[in-house]
Amino acid sequence: MSPRMGLTKDKIMETAANMADSDGIGSVTIANLAKQLKIQPPSLYNHINGLNELKTVMAIQGLNKLHDEMKSALGGKEGDEAVHALGASYLAFSRSHPGLYESALLAPEPGNTDVQAAGNRIVELALGTLNYLGLSQQDALHAVRGLRSVFHGFASLEHKGGFGMNLSIDESFQRMIDVFLKGIKNRG
Repeated sequence: MSPRMGLTKDKIMETAANMADSDGIGSVTIANLAKQLKIQPPSLYNHINGLNELKTVMAIQGLNKLHDEMKSALGGKEGDEAVHALGASYLAFSRSHPGLYESALLAPEPGNTDVQAAGNRIVELALGTLNYLGLSQQDALHAVRGLRSVFHGFASLEHKGGFGMNLSIDESFQRMIDVFLKGIKNRG
């Protein structure tokens, strides 16, 4: 069976990402994707090997897009200002692309070398941003894990409606980053 005219893997991926962003990653199934594209489900297999491949590619796209947005946000910033820029771009990405963000966290094949490479680009970006703190490599890696936990934890709570008080969410996020950085700088 030949691929449908005009249907490409890029079009499939774009449609899947849009579905995930609007209806959640759980909405991305072969049947739902085919319905959205107005094709029969078997036609998708001319372009992808199945749902695992689709979600793995989405994870890689999500990680790459997150990296690119974080890198762009740095824009020559240094020190604490750069860390805040990373955080702000991370949170903005999770807000504007909730499904793609979630797919980046739920790669069905986390051992996939392309998934690992995309994730490592973000780690390297964060390590470079924290370089001004003069941490050992091991301490810097722990700091990156902590920073990711701060960013992801906040984004997850926000997505789940965990911040119901009439108080600036963005200010809370900035303060949390400040406290994290102060803790790193003051550790013995």
